[in-house]
Amino acid sequence: MRAVAAGLWAAAALSPAAGAEVVRGASVSSMEALASRSPPHEVPARVVVRAFAKAEDGALWIAVRVPLASMRDVSFPLRGPGYVDLEGAAPMLAEQARLWIADYVRLYEEDGRLPAPEVVAARISLPSDPSFRAFESARAHVAGPPLPPETDLVLEQAHLDVLLRTPVASAESRFSVETAWAHLGLRTTTVLGFTTPSGAERIFQYLGDPGRIRLDPRWSQAFLRFVQFGFLHILDGVDHLLFLLCLVIPARRFWRLVPVVTAFTAAHSITLAASALGLAPNALWFPPLIEMLIAASILYMALENIVGGKGRRRWAWAFGFGLVHGFGFSFVLRDTLQFAGSHAISSLLAFNVGVELGQVAVLLAMAPCLRWLLAKAASKRATAVVVSALAAHASWHWTADGWTRLRAYDFRLPAMDAAFAAAALRWLLLLLAVGAAAWALSGCYRRLAAWRAAREALAMPSRAPRPGAEATPRSEAAEPRR
Repeated sequence: MRAVAAGLWAAAALSPAAGAEVVRGASVSSMEALASRSPPHEVPARVVVRAFAKAEDGALWIAVRVPLASMRDVSFPLRGPGYVDLEGAAPMLAEQARLWIADYVRLYEEDGRLPAPEVVAARISLPSDPSFRAFESARAHVAGPPLPPETDLVLEQAHLDVLLRTPVASAESRFSVETAWAHLGLRTTTVLGFTTPSGAERIFQYLGDPGRIRLDPRWSQAFLRFVQFGFLHILDGVDHLLFLLCLVIPARRFWRLVPVVTAFTAAHSITLAASALGLAPNALWFPPLIEMLIAASILYMALENIVGGKGRRRWAWAFGFGLVHGFGFSFVLRDTLQFAGSHAISSLLAFNVGVELGQVAVLLAMAPCLRWLLAKAASKRATAVVVSALAAHASWHWTADGWTRLRAYDFRLPAMDAAFAAAALRWLLLLLAVGAAAWALSGCYRRLAAWRAAREALAMPSRAPRPGAEATPRSEAAEPRR
């Protein structure tokens, strides 16, 4: 650019007319050069990344397909009315693939970090290309010949296909990936396929940057990951925390909390497992219905705290609402169970363990704080009513919003066919399990109440005189010693 500017100034100094002609010609050439390049564009709203990974031939191979327009700061050469100049863009592809894709990938073999992947091949593909349906076809396509230069392809429809490679010690190792491709769009969805050494296919679909993903986890690794999932879900769920608060307000002592918390735990464990096993309805209206019922459960418990119910059957309400909350937990588990590998049952158990640990941690922090707050308040009853009223206010709005969303669905009676009969049979089995759990809990709580009553009776001091002891007259007892 400096040389061009110096030439322009020199031409203008020799002759004003010649200088003006040179400047005019240079301006036209610059405008044509800018017009032949794609201008920088906005961040795409939705981006779908398709990738396959497989370890073979002493390396871990990853084939990636991304929209070419997701590289928003790159000006690709254009031709004609706006088609991508395939010959002019070819020298840029490997470097841009490294900057936008390979540099955002971290690979692990067992627990050791692998070297950064290298770009083996990169090419532009048509949107109708079907190669990214399996790893073998995707790898062969990326390493194959490029599109003909005369192919008419606009930038917004073009795909960039990349083949990455990094050396590994053994193809039988356990691998992990960390893909931070969320920068490609405002909402980036990655669909990652992995072929295990045994030939099994695993598909992962996630939004944004989920962190490190173990492609073939061991039992212990999956268990610990799902314990963490369950624990963090309780801490992130405001609705579940509000429900626990409403349970704790009237029963701040340990023995009064035991029946309520155990009933809630048993109930949501049943429906969580049932949903993971496919017993929950798969209708579109079911998640909004559960969300509305969760909000309604908070509203009911808060109103019961305000009116001052006796709470003798509070464990029964906690059990019933726990069934609803279990379905809510299952919606989160449904999206994360893909990271369990071949350990779905143990991961389900681990998620439930994490939920219980989170509940215990919340209760251990919530009960003392609430007891301290009520001890400092001028009126314990008024403070409990105010806290419950705040929870009722929030849950009322959630319930109303849920009802509005639920009314938007078109409810129709199901067809009375074999599929409906099979679903009804599964629900009948679930109802039997719920009834058996409720009956068992009721018996346990009756025994617990009888044991507590007997313990309190033994702890009370007896007012009756002991056998053989003579009653001391009041006058003698009051007479002072001499």
